[in-house]
Order: sequence, then structure tokens, then C-alpha cells
Amino acid sequence: MRTGRSAGLALLALIAVAAPQGAAAQDLVFAPGEDPRFNWASYDELAQTDLSGQTLTIFGPWLGPDKELVDSVVAYFAAATGANVRYSGSDSFEQQIVIDTGAGSPPDIAIFPQPGLVGDLARRGHITPLGQETSDWVLENYAAGPSWVDLGTHTGPDGTDDFYGLIYKVDLKSLVWFVPENFEDAGYEIPETMEDLKALTQQIVDEGETPWCIGLGSGAATGWPATDWVEDLMLRINTPEDYDAWTRGELPFDDPKVVAAIEEFGWFVRNDDFVQGGAGAVASTDFRDSPKGLFASPPGCYMHKQASFIPSFFPEGTEVGLDADFFYFPAYEGQGLGKPVLGGGTTFAITRDTEAARAFMAFLQTPIAHEVWMAQSGFLTPLKTANPEVYGDPTLRKMADILLAADTFRFDGSDLMPGAVGAGAFWTGMIDYAGGADAAAVGAMIRKTWDSLN
Repeated sequence: MRTGRSAGLALLALIAVAAPQGAAAQDLVFAPGEDPRFNWASYDELAQTDLSGQTLTIFGPWLGPDKELVDSVVAYFAAATGANVRYSGSDSFEQQIVIDTGAGSPPDIAIFPQPGLVGDLARRGHITPLGQETSDWVLENYAAGPSWVDLGTHTGPDGTDDFYGLIYKVDLKSLVWFVPENFEDAGYEIPETMEDLKALTQQIVDEGETPWCIGLGSGAATGWPATDWVEDLMLRINTPEDYDAWTRGELPFDDPKVVAAIEEFGWFVRNDDFVQGGAGAVASTDFRDSPKGLFASPPGCYMHKQASFIPSFFPEGTEVGLDADFFYFPAYEGQGLGKPVLGGGTTFAITRDTEAARAFMAFLQTPIAHEVWMAQSGFLTPLKTANPEVYGDPTLRKMADILLAADTFRFDGSDLMPGAVGAGAFWTGMIDYAGGADAAAVGAMIRKTWDSLN
């Protein structure tokens, strides 16, 4: 999903958020050395870097609770190095960072919600390459390392590729939600493969029940939940290279491989027996309301595919892990494509090359930089050296297990495509398809929109 942000707010004033030089341990959310689950050795090593008197500016999209959480992480960098760190967040980040880099007044570090903008600014020479050493580190230390290297690699102004962006905070989309009590009462097992998932879908219908709740409604953004389905299914019937070619426009929407993924989505969404309310209700059902069938009595449905954020729309008081749970949206056993995972993530990049900026990027490669946020809320990381026991939320720990077990990670495809496609023709095309249009014809329509941009 492409998250819209109001362009009405200008860049917020920079706010000093880090602990002051020489900050005491009690100024940090977790006192260094006290909890043995944390990798304090990586913090102690960081303290060997003296940045006293230097200022580091960081600009990103995080406001509210997320701002408080990133503040808590950068405070460790400030306390260890003596640097004065100033973070600012804005809900018009994407517009402002283009203005600032173009005007020659960028922050030292920028935090990008989507890798596409990193690539745009790298081509213009506004991003500093992190180099082969950082690329090699990601390859070795991140689960599905080649995927993260690919996401951080872009073409520079001289036409050569380099590693520009380190993805740090990850969101997970390849999830199916269910109510454990309903599964237990019906005797259903968690499917381990796509073949099993389809068999379970048919079994539920054969027993007179409805397997899925699906809603594609989202106001002006209606249709985006369908793009997540198609992207996940692209990764389950085609190679990661095919997926990449598709998101770049090199594999057109009416290619048989893409049409096949759309039709895979149709297997679930266009069968009246498979979906609560019938196939005709899918487009008009708001995605925020669609999980409600899971919690009805008797159940209105047994499964709901949606990203990690969806519990925000569950009935008040729902406890994830008890009243609701999730499993990995499985891959086909017969395809031999491993366990692909679809999601999103934030990319840190250097937009003004300074000693402090380089040191901060090195800090992000330490376990402690991940564990501080892991121990709080709303954070997933593919870093294999971070201690999973630190996760403060068992739900996040379970999601992290899925992320760490992935063979392939790919970023939300619609967010990588041009806006007119990923947040336009792709959305509307999936609504047309859910309503009965031919998959190849829908693919041709979306291709026509993309071709018109060239």
C-alpha cells in the first residue's frame, strides 16, 4: 500500500532528541550492562568513537510514538559517542527531502519509507554510496541477505551501481489471520504449503462454512489490498528475478507470468463460496471492516490475509496470540521457490557525507541499535545477530521468526512502481478483475497506463 501523507505541513523544526554528551545510563531506556539479553559489547565498542562537539542531523517520516521510539535508539549513539544528534520528522518527508537535497541543504542522514526515492536521489548524485564493505555486511548478516542488498543497490549519476541504502525497520505482509478457538473447534490444522491452504479452503466450503473474509475498499485508495495478494502470489509462482523485472516495468502486466498471478488471486476472490458475502461484496467491503467475520459467532469466515498492522482494526480487547493469531501465507511446495516474504521497510541513507553520518551508519550495523527498539514495540529486523529473546512483544517475535526464515524478501511491488501504476491503474484494475473482468484484459489496461508514461 502506498501511504499518503498530507503535503500541507512544511518541514518540522529540528528537535534535539538525543542524550547530551556524557549522558548517564539512567537517561537511556535500558541501562547499559544491566540486562544480559542485550549485546552490550556492541555498545561498548561504539563508545570508542569520539564525536564530541559534532552534530548529526537526521530527517525522516516518523512522528508521534514512532518518533519517540527512534529517539530512544539514537540516544544510545549520542551517549556513547558524545555527538549532538538532532532528529526531525515530517508527514511531508518525501516532498521535503527532494527540496532539501536539490537546494544543497540536506540532513546528514535521511530515512526513506520506500527505496524508490533513494534510487531517484542516487541518480541525481544526492546520496552517498555506502560501498562494498557495507553491502558485504548486509549479505552476511541479514536473513535473505541478497534481497536486502538488491533493495539497497541503485544506479549512481555515473551510470554504475552501488550500495546506497541500509534497510533498518521492516514490516511484514505475508500473513494470514485466524481465530485459534475457531480452528480448534473445527479441527483445522495450520497449512504448511499453498497446496494445503487451498485444500483447507475447499474443506471449509465442503463443510458448509466460509473460508475467507476479503475487503478491498479503502476510499480513494480502494483496491490496494488486492495488489498485496497479487504481489505475494507473484513470488509464489515466479522467480524473484521475474518479480523484480515486473516492478521495473520490464515484465509487462499482460505477460503470461503476471496474468497467472492475477488468476491465482482470482482463485480465492472470485468464488462466491470462498468469500463472506460472495465475490460481489469484495470490492465494496472496507478492508478495515473485513476482519470482523473472524470474530462473529458463528464465524463469518475462518481466514483473513492482511499485513501486520491489521490487529488495530480487530474488536477492542482482542489479544493477539490468544483471541487471534496468524500464520505465514505459505509457498507452493511444488514450485521450489523457498519461502518468499513480502513486506516494506525504511531505508537509512547518507545525504550529507560527514564523519558523524558514517559513524551512525556503522552504529546501525550493531545489534544494540536493533535490540533497543525490538525490546519496545513496532519493530522487526532481519539482522541475524540481534537476540530474538529481546523482543518485548511475543507477536513481534513470532513475526520475526517468519522474517528470519525467509529465503527471499521483496518490497511491496506497487510502492516500487510509478504512482500512476502502483497507486492508480493497478488498484482500479484489481477492482475490475474482482468484479469479473478478464485477467489478460486487465493486465493489458495496466500495461497501457505504464507505456503512456514512457
